[in-house]
Amino acid sequence: MNRGKQFSIFSILALAISFAFVLLPADLFAQDAKKPVAFKVGATPIPHGDLLKLVKDDLAAQGIKLEIVELTDYVTPNLLLAEKQLDANFFQHTPYLNNFSAERKLQLEPAGAVFVAPLALYSRKYKKLSDIPNGAVIAIPNDPTNEARALILFQNKGLIKIAEGAGLKATIRDIVENPKKLVFKEIEAPQLPRTLDDTAASVINGSFASQAGFVPARDNLIIEGAESPYANIVAVRKGDATDWRVVALVKALQTDKVRDYLNKQYNGSFVPAF
Repeated sequence: MNRGKQFSIFSILALAISFAFVLLPADLFAQDAKKPVAFKVGATPIPHGDLLKLVKDDLAAQGIKLEIVELTDYVTPNLLLAEKQLDANFFQHTPYLNNFSAERKLQLEPAGAVFVAPLALYSRKYKKLSDIPNGAVIAIPNDPTNEARALILFQNKGLIKIAEGAGLKATIRDIVENPKKLVFKEIEAPQLPRTLDDTAASVINGSFASQAGFVPARDNLIIEGAESPYANIVAVRKGDATDWRVVALVKALQTDKVRDYLNKQYNGSFVPAF
């Protein structure tokens, strides 16, 4: 084949390819460029799931298709995140995340704080803390972080004394003074509202209390102060905190829109942490 014919064949091929691209739909590549990027986040329903629904359209405008996976326990969300079945989760505070990750040898980290869900004591039988009799049964969370948190709440109210040095790892075995001889029962956090018919009172996390129909700021017998360090966070696998989707989610959750929603919708029961 001479060089002239070879050149001619290549010219024809190039022209054919050009026509092929011309004949493709004009917006094909634009559609690909605009195709939403999936982002799966696990969350407990109230208020975490509600807040994610609130910002879903804001993320969609940035090209993020947010899929909310509602979960109702404190174990599954971190396991699914570690197994890459979720891209992030939103249900816990940093002390819980750190303790859970250490126990399970998971590589997880916080990406941003959103609100504090104060832990509080509730009762269907008594209207005031002083009405609770000596020897009463009190249900508390059984996970290490929130059990200590509950006991510290009782200690701060002068009801018990915890062994010095127990700190954020305190359990009922660390109680050294208990003048009212209260009997503490360790129960899984999601089940605590169901114990109220069988106990004098129960210490319940803010999200589960809200799901059970309580308004934490109004219905508590005792409650953590707004200065609580246990802010609920968006959690991710280590190294993913700078993922643009994670950054966008945290930014969307740390806005006046979310602050106003928390204050108006929940009557101060969830305190913004940003």
